[in-house]
Amino acid sequence: MGRVTEDDIRYKVEEINNILGKKYASEHPKKKRDWKIYEPEFSQRIKTAMKDLDPLINEAISTIRIVRGPGHPHSLTLDQRVKLLLIKQLVGESNRMFSNMLVVFSMLSGVDVSYKTIERLYSDDEVAVVIHNLHVLIMKKKGITNSDATGDGTGYSLTVKKNYESYAQKLKDLAKENPGNRGEKDETKRSEGHKKRLFAYSFSLMDLKTRMYIAFGSSMKSERGAYDRAMSLLASMDITMDSIRLDRYYSSPSYMDTLGDAKVFVIPKKNATLNGSQKWKSTMKEFVEDTMEYLEQYHQRSNSESGFAADKKMLGWNIAQKRDDRIDNALFCTNVWHNLFNMGRF
Repeated sequence: MGRVTEDDIRYKVEEINNILGKKYASEHPKKKRDWKIYEPEFSQRIKTAMKDLDPLINEAISTIRIVRGPGHPHSLTLDQRVKLLLIKQLVGESNRMFSNMLVVFSMLSGVDVSYKTIERLYSDDEVAVVIHNLHVLIMKKKGITNSDATGDGTGYSLTVKKNYESYAQKLKDLAKENPGNRGEKDETKRSEGHKKRLFAYSFSLMDLKTRMYIAFGSSMKSERGAYDRAMSLLASMDITMDSIRLDRYYSSPSYMDTLGDAKVFVIPKKNATLNGSQKWKSTMKEFVEDTMEYLEQYHQRSNSESGFAADKKMLGWNIAQKRDDRIDNALFCTNVWHNLFNMGRF
């Protein structure tokens, strides 16, 4: 094929929506879960995470130096506070999870604190540093230095009355009925006017080989804000992203150019043009000329959706904290637990 035009891109997008997407789905059906295999593996992953947690926390603490200021010392040691926060984020979920994690309570023998003390752990700067170090340490233990990644965002409800998945689908339906996303904007205004924030947004970058989150971020305002914070965390780590798969929201030259040398797989928007960098033009050429191979790469984004589904099943889909910093730390803990549960999986 010769020179690719904007009409070629738009025709291919329409073809994907009408034909190729259905063809791809029929040729790549979702695998049904074998529960006889899954349940023992699930149980083993939890037990392995609990076994590894104590030495990992101790190592994460050993890398920092704390200078005590004036005032009374904390009633709990730093390792007790970190364990307490992580366990608080984990407990209270399904019976299956609870039955596999009883060993974790042996870590908190002799700890007797109030609920307010536990809640303050979400805004404890020392604890936040250790949780951050824990994430970096897990990446190093897993040997992740380069990554073929997939990135996606989700939302966690700040009220028990709203579920993010059903809310997001409602916005999509409204957008279809109101061209130009007018319906989505109107619904967002109604939600903001009716009550304060309904959701906290989270964005995670998953390494496809290990199914672990190499970086993540959260925002009280938008998925874009969460994406920016995830990229900021990744930039601070010694991990090179070789490729990434993102949804249509990030399908533009401006986003692509910020990703450096990483190969990007996105489905262009219906009104996509060839205006932009050489990287954007080359990606659009590959999209038009090698569509099925391109889709093979792009559709690995489904791993992000599976990861979010597993996280919410294990840790819940709502956030109980009210302050922004505490919400951020709660979501950070959720992502760290995801990685702990996947350390021994691949």
